[in-house]
Amino acid sequence: QVQLVESGGGSAQTGGSLSLSCAASGRTANRRCMAWFRQAPGKEREGVAVIDYGGRSRYADPVKDRFSISKDNAKNTLFLQMNNLKPEDSATYYCAATSWCGGIMGGVPAETTFTYWGQGTQVTVSS
Repeated sequence: QVQLVESGGGSAQTGGSLSLSCAASGRTANRRCMAWFRQAPGKEREGVAVIDYGGRSRYADPVKDRFSISKDNAKNTLFLQMNNLKPEDSATYYCAATSWCGGIMGGVPAETTFTYWGQGTQVTVSS
């Protein structure tokens, strides 16, 4: 089993920054590929960024050049640095993990690829 616990959500103004963390525990092999998703009220959950076991990353178009995904394997922690925030970034952000997500050259894999999910952390960006 894998457990994921997000933290770091909160409020920011347009143009501001927030940093999210996801503390992971459980079998390492089950979380070789990790990602961030988000879901705004009334909308479907969407992929934001993914990072594979080798450290390669991909981003959804709306967040490219503004968000950065990274991980600290020694601390079993996934991060999402969000800069130049916009009101449309407001959502509940989820950390997700799976043992293998295949190639990520095409972008963030679908949410059905991921087996394990955190409880989510709220991000609100005001104009």
